[in-house]
Amino acid sequence: MSRAQDTIYALSSGAPPAGVAVIRVSGAKVPALLGTLCGELPTPRQATLKWIRDRNGDAIDQALVLFFPAPKSFTGEDCAEFHLHGGRAVIAAMLHLLAEHGLRHAEAGEFSRRAFDNGKLDLVEIEGLADLISAETEMQRRLAIEQSNGGLSDLYQSWMKQLTRARALIEAELDFPEEDDIPGSVSASVWLTVEKIAQDIRAHLAGHKSAEIIRGGFKIVIAGRPNAGKSSLLNALAKRDVAIVTEIAGTTRDLISVDLDLGGYLVKLVDTAGLRETEDIVEAEGVRRTRLSLANADLILNLKEADDQEPYEPVNGTALKVRTKIDKVFLEKGGDAIDISSLTGYGIDSLTKRIQEIVSRSAGNLGSLMVARQRQADLLAETIEILDICVGETELDIEVRSEYLRQASHVLGKLTGFVDVEDLLDVIFSEFCIGK
Repeated sequence: MSRAQDTIYALSSGAPPAGVAVIRVSGAKVPALLGTLCGELPTPRQATLKWIRDRNGDAIDQALVLFFPAPKSFTGEDCAEFHLHGGRAVIAAMLHLLAEHGLRHAEAGEFSRRAFDNGKLDLVEIEGLADLISAETEMQRRLAIEQSNGGLSDLYQSWMKQLTRARALIEAELDFPEEDDIPGSVSASVWLTVEKIAQDIRAHLAGHKSAEIIRGGFKIVIAGRPNAGKSSLLNALAKRDVAIVTEIAGTTRDLISVDLDLGGYLVKLVDTAGLRETEDIVEAEGVRRTRLSLANADLILNLKEADDQEPYEPVNGTALKVRTKIDKVFLEKGGDAIDISSLTGYGIDSLTKRIQEIVSRSAGNLGSLMVARQRQADLLAETIEILDICVGETELDIEVRSEYLRQASHVLGKLTGFVDVEDLLDVIFSEFCIGK
């Protein structure tokens, strides 16, 4: 029997000890297993309180047991869930008992892989599910829900259907030019439709950057001259001591990063070495890394001390000017700069609010369907490239342009997993935890 036909099990809840532990089972042996362990097969899709007993009739635990007959289950196979007490000994005894009955421990993502193989979920929904499990912020959760609820898959399927119909019309005109029920010279209208599809995909793909910010985080780099208060600001925004702070210029020599949840968005805040010329080899490497980090920043907080009369350090990219250590001097407000004191907290709330506004504006409107993953973005870009040839290369034979339509539909099929994705499956499902 192949591994795909094994009945599998895994702990699907968090690490013990816990109030409740959920053990999931999927495969053909589930009905017989439930009858053996519980004394009878529970009513489908109803939680039933049962004693779980081993081969000797000794009690393992009293648990809520659920039975989900195929095909109406997560995997499309017969499934069961055991909701036990979450102690380590209880879980270990239950897992050992399942192994004794010839079941195999599931591999990472194997439950979801079976759901895909059995047509319960497509790849876009699977990827959304993986993101939902790993979501740490509110916006990541919302984006993952968009991916996993089928709306994005429906959009891609609609484009595939339109392309398939376009091919059918062209091939019908080629094969049956004299038939009365085939509209004459349909090519012109077909290519207008194809051009519209390409425009729609291009507009959809434009939202990928916003989804990247939500899913991967908005990168903010704190920059400025040595001793400008960069590490103090990092600690103030993180509300804990992340970086070492001293009065010695050049204390920070490497990048220090911390993840924050600002208004539901993931923000990656990076403290950097002070920007200056130096003969110190270690500090010079830190400055080099600072400049590389600035090139990849979504936002730069450009700091200088309030009593520093020199201009701000020049930086490229979106930047906010911040005057630090405002508590040490009595100065007029800094014009377009934001005045702060990490020591007293003055201005930190204003700076945080300004950052949130920029992040929210950059992330765009989450209410529309977004391209969340680079795999999806690459396939959509490839589809656009092919469709542009279809529409733009009018000197090509109609048969050749029809073949390009077939290729575009084929590429779109890879998005949802209908064609040529076998090499991707192990990578995608390896992202899942055991038991999902």
